[in-house]
Amino acid sequence: MEQTKFEHPDVRHIEMPSPSPSGSEKLELSDAESLTWDIEEETRIRRKLDWHIVPLVTLLYLLCFIDRANIGNARIQGMAKDLELVGYRFNWALTVFYFTYVAVEIPSNTVLKLIGPRFYIPFLVAAFGLVSMCTAFVQDFKGLCVARAALGLAEGGTMPGIAFFLSCFYKRRELLFRVGIFVSAASMAGAFGGLLATGLARIPPWGAESMKIHTWRNIFLFEGLFTIIVACLAPIWMQTKPEECKFLSPRERMIAAERLRREHKADSHEVVKAHHFKRAVFNVNNIVCAMGFFCVNITVQSFSLFLPSILADLGWTATKAQLYSVPPYCVAVIVAITVAFVSDRTNLRGIYLATFPLLCVVGFSILRASDNPNLKYMAVFFSAAGAFPGGPGFLSWGLNNASGPAVRAVSGAYIVSIGSLGAIVATWTYILPDAPNYPIGHTINLCAQICVSLLATFGIVYCVMENRARARGKRDARLDGLSPEEVQHLGYRNPEFRYIP
Repeated sequence: MEQTKFEHPDVRHIEMPSPSPSGSEKLELSDAESLTWDIEEETRIRRKLDWHIVPLVTLLYLLCFIDRANIGNARIQGMAKDLELVGYRFNWALTVFYFTYVAVEIPSNTVLKLIGPRFYIPFLVAAFGLVSMCTAFVQDFKGLCVARAALGLAEGGTMPGIAFFLSCFYKRRELLFRVGIFVSAASMAGAFGGLLATGLARIPPWGAESMKIHTWRNIFLFEGLFTIIVACLAPIWMQTKPEECKFLSPRERMIAAERLRREHKADSHEVVKAHHFKRAVFNVNNIVCAMGFFCVNITVQSFSLFLPSILADLGWTATKAQLYSVPPYCVAVIVAITVAFVSDRTNLRGIYLATFPLLCVVGFSILRASDNPNLKYMAVFFSAAGAFPGGPGFLSWGLNNASGPAVRAVSGAYIVSIGSLGAIVATWTYILPDAPNYPIGHTINLCAQICVSLLATFGIVYCVMENRARARGKRDARLDGLSPEEVQHLGYRNPEFRYIP
């Protein structure tokens, strides 16, 4: 039977709590001894992690994206008229969200690394749920802008925080599938958002005489309230790190932790310092992933914010447009998760990121050229299927090729921060003077997806060439005169480290 061996040269005695009430269980390790486990045991542990961790973070990010994108559903349910969102006001309300969203991502992940995820991530979720709920009471354009800025402040740390959190439990080749599942919550949010908006907008007006809650206000109020409830319950199931997972036995906890230490060859408890920022920002692979995420986000956020409006401008009623926005998102979820699964199984990233944007090129070309509503609706499916695998793909690619927990924490936030700037572009892709055909918006998205394909291709070439150079010993000079501790801090610059192409 194939076995995995973990060498533990530094620790002679590790105290582990026993599942029995008799006391504690002591595992003795010497310099010449090691802990071993087989692949079947590791697979069982990984499945336990999957069932306890992935569904929770997927739900939290689903709520995050619903609370972010529900403004698009609210717009066609009367909000634009009630708040007098004429001209470019709606676009400005979308834009101010991303100013604060981008600003807090890296600081938020630094705080997460210091205090842990169990209460910090649910705190962020509760905060944006509260802001979303309060948005139901805004009375004018200025109030809406303040609410959106506050929402960005609360949501900014959620996506990079969850991505880093998952990277602390899974190996490099296991990560994309799990990140793909949680990021696909963005697609699911589009599907649920349309259905929820349809139902909530039909609730009869209620509340005080001076502040009636109706149509679009119900969308913000009830979706925000549900988010707060889930966030308050989340710490019950939220884990901190592999060695503290209560659903694992003492031996399983140790294996869960040590299999990651062996792969990353780094201290999982290292504190984020200045040189970790440098390593993350100047990693060529991270730069490619950040720019790729930027271009992907232009399309993904355009869909989330404007798809109901685009469909409504095809001549359909508000209710029909809400319901018709659901199927494209369902297709996007299936495609994104499938691509993530295959990518993990093949241990490849760039090839999928380079090819799937070509579906978007076809989709936006049809949207740009055709006047047939049914043909345009078909093109929406092409565009959704091509765009949504890109977010988890680029984020995981960056995390995979950023060695060391502290560097990964900064890398995840850095990639998402740059990527979020694409969302600012997205808020201006579809503007009222361009309706109902939106040629400018479709052209911007078409060009963005061409750039995604080119960036991914460059990333593949770079990773392959760098791996070959290291295999030939061309980077060995980096080890000259370094102590073992200094070698450990080299991270992805270590000549023994290999990029995933």
